[in-house]
Amino acid sequence: MVSDTSESTGTRPHGLAGQYAPRFAETDEMTEADGSLRPYWAPFVSMMDDLGPAEVVSRWEQARRLIRENGITHNIYDAADGMARPWTLDLIPLLIPAAEWNYVGQALVQRARLLNALLSDLYGPATCVTSGLVPPELLYANPWFLRALHGSPPPLGQWLHFYAADLMRGPDGAFRVLADRTQSPSGAGYCLENRIVLNRALPSVVRQCNVYRLAPFFIALRKALAALARTDDPRVVLLTPGPYNETYFEHAYLAKYLGYTLVQGNDLTVRDCRVYLKTLSGLHRVDVILRRVDDDFCDPLELHSRSFLGVPGLCQAVREHTVAVANALGSGILQVPAFLPFLPGLCKHFLGQELKVGSIDTWWCGQPRELQYVQEHLDRLVIKPSFPLGGSDPIFGDELTKEERAELAARIQARPANFVAQEPVASYGAPVLINEQVQSRRFVVRGFLAAQGDSFAVMPGALTRVTSSPDSRVVSLQKGGGSKDTWILADEPVSEVTLLTPEDTPVQLRRGGGDLSSRVADDLYWLGRYTQRAEAVVRLARCLFNRLADPNMFEDSMALQTLSRQLLGWSPRPGPGMAGRVACELFSPADPSGLRSAIARVRTLADVLRDRISYDAWHSLRDIEREVTEFNGDIGDRITPVLDLFNRLVAGFLSLSGMSSDSMTRGQAWLFLDIGARIERGIAVAGLVQGTLTVQTDDEPLLLDALLDAADSSLTYRRRYLTNVTAPAVVDLLLADETNPRSVAFAAAALDRHLATLPSEAKHPHQRLDHQLAMKLFTELQVVDLEEVCRVSAGKREQLDALCGRIVSSLWNISDLLSQTYFDHAPLSGRAAPAEGGQAI
Repeated sequence: MVSDTSESTGTRPHGLAGQYAPRFAETDEMTEADGSLRPYWAPFVSMMDDLGPAEVVSRWEQARRLIRENGITHNIYDAADGMARPWTLDLIPLLIPAAEWNYVGQALVQRARLLNALLSDLYGPATCVTSGLVPPELLYANPWFLRALHGSPPPLGQWLHFYAADLMRGPDGAFRVLADRTQSPSGAGYCLENRIVLNRALPSVVRQCNVYRLAPFFIALRKALAALARTDDPRVVLLTPGPYNETYFEHAYLAKYLGYTLVQGNDLTVRDCRVYLKTLSGLHRVDVILRRVDDDFCDPLELHSRSFLGVPGLCQAVREHTVAVANALGSGILQVPAFLPFLPGLCKHFLGQELKVGSIDTWWCGQPRELQYVQEHLDRLVIKPSFPLGGSDPIFGDELTKEERAELAARIQARPANFVAQEPVASYGAPVLINEQVQSRRFVVRGFLAAQGDSFAVMPGALTRVTSSPDSRVVSLQKGGGSKDTWILADEPVSEVTLLTPEDTPVQLRRGGGDLSSRVADDLYWLGRYTQRAEAVVRLARCLFNRLADPNMFEDSMALQTLSRQLLGWSPRPGPGMAGRVACELFSPADPSGLRSAIARVRTLADVLRDRISYDAWHSLRDIEREVTEFNGDIGDRITPVLDLFNRLVAGFLSLSGMSSDSMTRGQAWLFLDIGARIERGIAVAGLVQGTLTVQTDDEPLLLDALLDAADSSLTYRRRYLTNVTAPAVVDLLLADETNPRSVAFAAAALDRHLATLPSEAKHPHQRLDHQLAMKLFTELQVVDLEEVCRVSAGKREQLDALCGRIVSSLWNISDLLSQTYFDHAPLSGRAAPAEGGQAI
């Protein structure tokens, strides 16, 4: 791309701008009506042209690769890959001069102050209603009005601690507000990630364009939240609906960036009107909750009774002012579009000022004159619900048939207060790089503000979202839209600002990772179990397929049928094609006990624990899941590809085990991860021995050899016994040898040590029943007579069967006791919080 701009002559530039054809020449962000570049775009375009077309595409691929590697996702409801859909970021940012953004920021500060004053009035004297400035229906019929919080002002009288406004640029070039986000605005974390990705992809371009940094805004946000607490060292938590929410990645990322604990509703409890974080060592007082849970889901006692996302008793704690919630509960009432037409009058009433930034033209149909206007102009207006609950698509009157408009008019006439109409605005377009071509897309800018004393700090940046296609009129990430980084351009180089602690700040030395919440301990425990479960399946499958690939092995042998029965729970028909039948069953996504399901559970827990496990460990788990999901189980008679896959998976599991062993500090997180792994490994090995050696078969030597292979103990056994394979020796190595890391005895010894170090109300660890069971199990394995246990009577080893049964039962009992002692909390709801709706522009 070669730059050749000529702003003075108005000739069309070449390079990046030259290949760009604005959809509407008069209303485009990058070019003037005559096709020339806007002045503040020229440096960026010139630098991109200097890179050349091939390098630009390479940088674009690098940005997308960074997004995939960092696991930046935006969950899409009801989509097959919804939980793992990569975030979509355009390489071309939206550029806004600092002078223009400063004016927009001042206008948004005024708007935020107005909305804060309006919330204080609505939940207090409601003078705006009694004076006629706001129709009573907008308050009392509003489903987001929380009567439980009426008359309970928040700390410092601040309702909005974090506010966002969706902006669009109209035909006159001025920004207008499309929607106010007053409840729990999303997107700030994605702004950070967008900037990080483009800083990596275009470092010199970002620096030379003098782009304002985002860190000062988040410093202001942290100060605002700290000011809400009544202590110098407040405990601030970020309350998330959980991993099924569309923006869960952002919740985890923001919590880590701001230094807050990420919690779900069942991590918290209310005692004596105070909120506490449940940890393994007891309850810890919570001072401030930065919430990403919608208002009515926050307290099932007083709000949505079926919600599992909130904290029972939270409303009472808020009323008692023992905890601060940001944004304050009830602030979602102003997020509905029905308030938009009344804001100019309210601004004069509360602030004595004209509203600096207006909303797009909106009519609430609950007023007779407005209703008549909407009915008369229905063919060109955009219709929305007055009080949207969850995502809802706008209705474009010009896209309806005559019959459909008549039906809509009848619905509006029947319940006019339930509808608003808005003027469709021909918004500006912006350049987007799509398939190596620069195209035009409509966009919406979400600006963010954080409380700062009696005013607000404005983020020197924003989240820009673009439509999915040139013809689309709705900006929605749920409908395939994308995002842009938003650069606010300074006139001179900007100073570096960071959230990191200054180097000269004294640090108090400490060891340990702090107290672990009960839910996180539970998740780590099951991550250890499911990872071991998946590894056991892979090792047994590799053992079976290695023997199916042996031309000297008959497919109808009892050893193969026993192994396949142990792997699948049943034995496929022996004979030619047995390998293909086993593979189809093993990789079936419909099998809840199959390999895909086990790996999916591991991946889900890894995503939940993003802020608790290392970057490398998370990447290894992602790679394992991708290997399995992308593999086609329909292998026919080709065994080599599936064996290659199993070898890669085993290497991946060994890598994870090494990272856990060598990289994790020996704190509570590691303890529960390892406890889960040891319990699962003990259950798997004992179950494998029980399922293969209880009944003696003619080809038992082959089965014993396979058993050692599946338990990763062949090398140890050969070094001790050479080629003499006997059942007692194999059983000793797999059950009772405490020096073998793959044995049950080794797992029992580890459990004995781990359980002794867990926090407990008992004076001595051995007083706990779970610890007693671990000691009893280890002791029995040390004293048991394995020669006698392995004795065959009437073709069966009944004592071995009983011993393995006791092992499995003991380990499951230890698991149940751990759950009762440390993981006692409400189950996670699969219900996600309502998504923010798409927006018509």
